[in-house]
Amino acid sequence: MAPTALAAPAPAKTAEERRRGSDFAPLLADLKTAGLLDRRPLRYALSIGTGIALLVGTFAGVVLLGDTWWQLALAVPAALFGVRAMFVGHDAGHRQIGRSHRTDRAMALLHGNLLMGMSSGWWIAKHNRHHANPNHLDKDPDVRAGVLVWDAGQAASRRGFAGWLTRHQARLFLPLLLLEGLNLKIGSIVDLRNRSRAERRVEGALITANVGLYFGVLFSAMSPGKAIAFFLLQHALMGVHLGLVFAPNHKGMPMPGPGEKWDHLRRQVLTSRNVRGGRVTDWLMGGLNYQIEHHLVPNMPRFSLRRAQPIVRAHCARLGVPYLETGAVESYRQALSHMHGVGAGLRTSHGARLSI
Repeated sequence: MAPTALAAPAPAKTAEERRRGSDFAPLLADLKTAGLLDRRPLRYALSIGTGIALLVGTFAGVVLLGDTWWQLALAVPAALFGVRAMFVGHDAGHRQIGRSHRTDRAMALLHGNLLMGMSSGWWIAKHNRHHANPNHLDKDPDVRAGVLVWDAGQAASRRGFAGWLTRHQARLFLPLLLLEGLNLKIGSIVDLRNRSRAERRVEGALITANVGLYFGVLFSAMSPGKAIAFFLLQHALMGVHLGLVFAPNHKGMPMPGPGEKWDHLRRQVLTSRNVRGGRVTDWLMGGLNYQIEHHLVPNMPRFSLRRAQPIVRAHCARLGVPYLETGAVESYRQALSHMHGVGAGLRTSHGARLSI
């Protein structure tokens, strides 16, 4: 038998690499000292109770209004409060809510599966991969080539209808978001086959209960045509809302190459963008407009992110690490400009072919 080859020893880290690797530790200590990593059970209890009451109250309104086209107006608050439930499911996936895994798992199943009809297990697994390597083309599922592409290398091989989509993806972004609410649910349900048998049983049962209750209310309270219209309108609005919350966070920010290794602080700060705003912006974006703070410490309760911002920003300034914060309009302009630029090569080659 041939002798087993010994792996070459890893090269020793330079002083600069060691220093950078420790840049996050003092920031984390400061956040802990400020109490910003402490659980917020009362705040979450109030938020969860209010959110469920508003969502249930919306569908009670659908029933009380009777069979009328005015019922479709309630698709707007149904979408808004539905996204609030998704925010809570997101927080549970990051272990922000309870003191035990069991509590957070229960909250994820309640808000993701039962209230929204979407697999929380699928979402958590996918989202955690994104957090581990944000904007990394090989490792972040949120920037893999799909209907949209995020890098000129991904765009280069697009032909036919896919090429047309890429050439015009910046203009098509908002219309495509109308389908995102349905896309998330369908994708998560299809992924149940990849879960363990126990997970499939629990998650599948809760999603089935959601579907039964949701369509039971709609079809008992309105005509089939109105029920389908309500369903499509609510999910279209949810898709737009979610897209407008998540698109500014990373699109158009630096994308680490396959061989690049950044330490935790730079990997999270340099690939993220904060959206400036007041309490209304914070509420509409679920506090995730403080994306830098959230990515640095994902288990920090979402309600603490606003207070963490000045600590994080000052720490980045001391280190000379760029910290990007823009207004909402500017964040969308940057994201869409990046998407438009990705398709530039295809537009040039397409124009050249047309001129021949």
